[in-house]
Amino acid sequence: MASLTARLVHLIRQKPVSSHDYALAARFTLDAVANALAGSNSDPGRKLQRWAAGAGRDSGRRAFLMGALTHILETDDIHRESVVHPGCVVVPAAWALAEREGLSGHAFLRAVLAGFEAACRIGSAVGPAHYRIWHNTATCGPFGAAMAGAALLSLSDEAAMHALGNAGTQSSGLWEFMATGAMSKHLHAGRAAEAGLLAADLARHGFTGPPEILEGARGFFKAACPDAQPDLVLDDPHAPWALTRTSIKPWPSCRHTHPAIDAALRLSLQIGNRRVVSAAVETYQAALDVCDRVRPQSAYEAKFSLQHCVAAALSGAAMDFSSFEAPARAAHADLAARVTLAAGEPFRSAYPVAWGGRVRVSLSDGATLREESPHAPGDPEAPLSEAAFLAKARMLLAHGGVDDAEAVIAAILALAEDGPLPPLHFGGPV
Repeated sequence: MASLTARLVHLIRQKPVSSHDYALAARFTLDAVANALAGSNSDPGRKLQRWAAGAGRDSGRRAFLMGALTHILETDDIHRESVVHPGCVVVPAAWALAEREGLSGHAFLRAVLAGFEAACRIGSAVGPAHYRIWHNTATCGPFGAAMAGAALLSLSDEAAMHALGNAGTQSSGLWEFMATGAMSKHLHAGRAAEAGLLAADLARHGFTGPPEILEGARGFFKAACPDAQPDLVLDDPHAPWALTRTSIKPWPSCRHTHPAIDAALRLSLQIGNRRVVSAAVETYQAALDVCDRVRPQSAYEAKFSLQHCVAAALSGAAMDFSSFEAPARAAHADLAARVTLAAGEPFRSAYPVAWGGRVRVSLSDGATLREESPHAPGDPEAPLSEAAFLAKARMLLAHGGVDDAEAVIAAILALAEDGPLPPLHFGGPV
């Protein structure tokens, strides 16, 4: 029987692409590009750009830089079932290759769709135990970047299989960076984009990879996924593209905080002048594993703190970039210390198909209020409006110092009409 990667290549290449799919792929491309440009205006982003300035401008380094920048501000997309951020890996790899090969429009967007599909299908199969140690975007992302590269380079099915094999053997990325707030998470996205692009480029020259990199006795699932579900790689082959089941984030914090933020913002409208005595959050276990942080010491840690995010949202804050800086952390520290967390139903059982949460507050007059969000804003079941999506893109582009945001938005969305790939540099388009 053919290997899982060989059958995955066949599955992806049999999927039809509609005009709606192209339009959504262009939208996710805009979200990724806007995140990359905004990420350039950050301390890690400036460090990455200084590195890039002395490292040359080949396509692999281009993919690495764009991927790393896209993942800095915690506003990039997320596919729930796989817990993968596909846009920060697939779009940079596809963009760098399309620039180099002179491709654009539908060819580029088909590659984005294919890359999302590979990363998300494999990510959905790794099992929950993998995520406790490994960062799924880092480990599953290279498969997506390689699949996008295989599409843009018109690799044969066999060569694409080899590309996935060599993408998988480069899979890595551990959560240990969370202990100190180190910048490794951005490295994970950039390296995944670069690794997949390299794997596709090598396959173009006949460089082989292990066909059974997923299911083999010394493959990815055996090494890093103790409760893997290999059948999910090929499950429901006629389902809509995984990209259409990917969420766009409205707020610059870890996606696991968003259901609670949504509920807390609605509570803030009901609290009025009363004081919040305490708050209790119920959600799913993975959110607690990643975002239980009572006293965040940096903006980055605050983005991974359910306690801080809920305290800020209960105040009615806009939940923008300033919501995580030192003044905001100081302002909300007292209430954050009175926010308790627990895993609870139905959210625990619904995860990862649905990411939900509930917030309950006790007020100074003795009243108790409760709100819950079965899905976070920006999920397929609760999509952002066109106005909200474009407002987010404009916010990110403004943060990145882009002078003509409307031109960037129009050019990227025009890819759905087979338009050209616009020139891009970090700090704004040229």
